[in-house]
Amino acid sequence: MGSVTSLVRRTGTVTAALLAVVLATAGCGGPDVAAAPPADSAASAPADPASSPAGPAAPVPETLRFTGTTLTGAAFDAATLAGRPVVLWFWAPWCASCASQAWTIAEIEPGFRTTVPIIGVAGLGERKAMTDFVTEFELGPMPQIEDRAGVLWRRFGVVEQSTFVIIDRDGRVIHKGWLDGEDLTRRVTALAA
Repeated sequence: MGSVTSLVRRTGTVTAALLAVVLATAGCGGPDVAAAPPADSAASAPADPASSPAGPAAPVPETLRFTGTTLTGAAFDAATLAGRPVVLWFWAPWCASCASQAWTIAEIEPGFRTTVPIIGVAGLGERKAMTDFVTEFELGPMPQIEDRAGVLWRRFGVVEQSTFVIIDRDGRVIHKGWLDGEDLTRRVTALAA
């Protein structure tokens, strides 16, 4: 580094500043310079690129301003769903109706994952029973928010399981209640069009 110092003394401060920038970008800077991401990269990068709509970020409606934790322990931010229709499925692990609907959901969810995400909201049960339910009905790839405390159930006014809350692209709730597999499939298909 001694030769750099003597070069700086001979060439002046403007050239020294330019030299410092060149050295930093060439990997000769300290570890902080090389490891630091651009200042705005974390803020502009989507949390889950596969679940973000293409194009500019959509405004986040009030209905999608909530967070949670999935049964797998991952953070969940509903804001990433803005700009797309969304289906929230409120279920309980001991519910027979939920079990019968789980097969339909497991069948259709992969085909609509990027266009009309279906998000499970598990409540009214213990965590182990919830994870066993997800495993039994092969619902693992779709997000399942753990809501034992009933925070989301209260937020959406859900008082029984199995309940579907369908939110359109603009964030309006367009359905809240029970749906059979055929009606759910028809509605999700129409929303994806």
